[in-house]
Amino acid sequence: MEKLCVIGLGYIGLPTSIMFAKHGFQVHGVDVNQQVIEKLTNKELHIEEPGLQEALEEVVDAGKLTFAKTPVESDVFIVAVPSPITEEKTANLDYVRAGTEAIVPFVKKGDLVILESTVPPRTVEDVMMPILEKTGLNLNEELYIAHSPERVIPGKIFQELEENDRIVGGINEKSSELTKQLYKSFVKGDIHLTDATTAEMVKVIENTYRDVNIAFANELAKISDKIGVNAWEAIKLANYHPRVNIHQPGPGVGGHCIAVDPWFLAELQPDLANMITLARNTNDGMPAYTVERIQQIIEEHNLVQPTVALLGLSFKGNVDDMRESPSLTIMEHLNRKNIDYKVFDPHIKDVRVPHQVLQLDEVIQDADIAVILTDHKVFQTYDPNEVKQFMKESIIFDTKNCIDEAAWRDAGFNYIRLGDAKNR
Repeated sequence: MEKLCVIGLGYIGLPTSIMFAKHGFQVHGVDVNQQVIEKLTNKELHIEEPGLQEALEEVVDAGKLTFAKTPVESDVFIVAVPSPITEEKTANLDYVRAGTEAIVPFVKKGDLVILESTVPPRTVEDVMMPILEKTGLNLNEELYIAHSPERVIPGKIFQELEENDRIVGGINEKSSELTKQLYKSFVKGDIHLTDATTAEMVKVIENTYRDVNIAFANELAKISDKIGVNAWEAIKLANYHPRVNIHQPGPGVGGHCIAVDPWFLAELQPDLANMITLARNTNDGMPAYTVERIQQIIEEHNLVQPTVALLGLSFKGNVDDMRESPSLTIMEHLNRKNIDYKVFDPHIKDVRVPHQVLQLDEVIQDADIAVILTDHKVFQTYDPNEVKQFMKESIIFDTKNCIDEAAWRDAGFNYIRLGDAKNR
C-alpha cells in the first residue's frame, strides 16, 4: 500500500496527507474547493497550524504530495471531510456521502477505505457501505473498510498525530489489521482495534465527556457569580483531589468536535440522552449569559451608548479556527441588544465577520469595555498602561481567566472575570 488518496484537505485531511507523505507514501489530496487546490499546489496554506508550512513545502518539493479536485486510483482512500450539524441538531452527512461517491470509480479489488471524519455510530455501515457496494466488489472479501477517527487538537496536530493512541475499527478483522499497519508508519502511541461502530462511538464519547465536564464548570461559574465565589479558584483547589479533574468555564464551547459531536449521540436516542442534551444546551447558552454579564457591567457603570471591544474570534487560543466559535454567537446577541462593538483577532482576517478591525489599537480606540473571548497568548503580552491610553473607560471583562489581574488593576483597570463575584 504505497499510494494514498485523501478526500478533504481541511484541518485534519491536510496534516494527515502531509504526515503520510513524509513517511514514504505517494499521496494525492482532493478537495472540492478549487481555490484550496490552487493555493496548496503553489505551497500556500489556507489554514494555520504550527509547522504546517514547512512540512507542506518539503513534501510538495519532494513530489510526494499532489492536489486536485478529483481522486485518482490508489491503494488506500481516506475520507476526512466535515460532518457538521444541521439547524435541527442532527448530523449532516452530505460531505461523507459525496466523498464516498467520489472514490467509487477509482476503487479496485484489495483497496482499503478509511473514514476519519467524526460521525454518529453506524455511519460506516449505514451510509458508506451501501455507497461502496456500487464498486461491484464484495465488501467482506475484496474491499476493506475501517473507521479511524482523529484525536488531535489544533495547534499541536503533528505532535498528536504521532504521539496519541489511535482507535481503529474495521468491518472485519482484516480491515482493522490493514488499517493498523498503515497508521503504524508514523503513530508512536498504541493502536487499539475494535469494530467500526464501536470506534465511531468511542470518538463521540470522548468529546461528549469533555462537553459535560465543561457544562459542569460553566454551571459552577454562574453559581459563583451569584454567591460571591471565584469559580476559577474553587475549581483549581478541587482539582487537587486525586480523583477530580474539572475543566474550565468560559463564554461557550466551539470547534468542530466538542460543540458538535454530543448531538450525534443525542439524535440516535433522544429520550435517553438527557444529561448529554442538558450539557449541550448549557454550553450553547453561555454566549447569551456572557452578553447578559456585559449588559450588567454597562448598567453597573452607568455607561451611555457604550462601545465594546471583543478580543478573540477563534474558538480556542493561538489558532485561526472559528468553527462554531462562541464569539460569533456573542456578536449576534450584541446585535439584538443594539450594543455597539468592534472585534479583533490577531490570527483571523475574515471579511465575513462584521465590525472586524485589523489592529489592536483600532478595536480599543474609545472603547468602554474590553472583553477577552479567546485565550490567545499574545493577549497576555499587552501592556495595560498602553491599552488604557486608547480606551474611554478602563473596564476589562476576562471570560477566559487568561491575563494578569494584578497588572491590569495596578494600571487602573476595573478587572472583571467571568464566574468570579469576588472581584466585583
